Amino acid sequence: MTKIVHISDLHTGYAQFREDLLLQTIDEINKIQPSAVVISGDLTDQGFYREFIEAKEYIDLIQPKTLIVPGNHDARNIGDTVFEELFGKRYSVLELKEEAIKIIGLDSSEPDLGHGKIGRLQKKFMEDEIADAKEKGLFIIIVLHHHIISIPNTGRERNILSDAGDILLTILENNVNLVLSGHKHVPHAWKMNNTLFATAGTVSSMKLRGNTCPSYNVIDINNQYIEIMLHNSNGTIKPLRHP
Repeated sequence: MTKIVHISDLHTGYAQFREDLLLQTIDEINKIQPSAVVISGDLTDQGFYREFIEAKEYIDLIQPKTLIVPGNHDARNIGDTVFEELFGKRYSVLELKEEAIKIIGLDSSEPDLGHGKIGRLQKKFMEDEIADAKEKGLFIIIVLHHHIISIPNTGRERNILSDAGDILLTILENNVNLVLSGHKHVPHAWKMNNTLFATAGTVSSMKLRGNTCPSYNVIDINNQYIEIMLHNSNGTIKPLRHP
């Protein structure tokens, strides 16, 4: 069984950023010792350089391997350039060879805009990486900030991918195993065909909807079986349900 931790939406620099919750989560991650940690964007609140520096100081405390993609807040104030300076490419791949898993990270952010887009170049990159993974018989995970399928209990839909239909079709046609995203700060899971779509809440900010709390997801993968547990900052742990 392979364990992967999914955190999202740190929002360092935000007035209600909770350092204590982020450090608590990092401590829990290092005790869990997953095969990898994926961070699906919005490391910062305004994309300022000092916020990225702060985010990197926290992320550097994470001991397992990480794959990080930017979010729409990270693309503010030329933050996309700063992201590359401090964290590397905005879209990349992490292959866990022993676990036979390929994690494909995509940059769905657009400078100074709330909505997302993958675009033709990244779509081709994704298709090539999926083809390589299928040839090797690998379990495929795609990570991006924006959700591809609308999330319940998040109000009026405004910030879905502008090319969501094309990306969704590619994912479903290729039977991608798992798609991870953040953005709305609401943990949820959808199952469509053979693909599980899971979103994470905000791990360390009080940008919350309703009576919820900061959280992160722990994913257990056993061959093709996927179990996702929602870890809330109040100490409760429960399955992340899907219809």
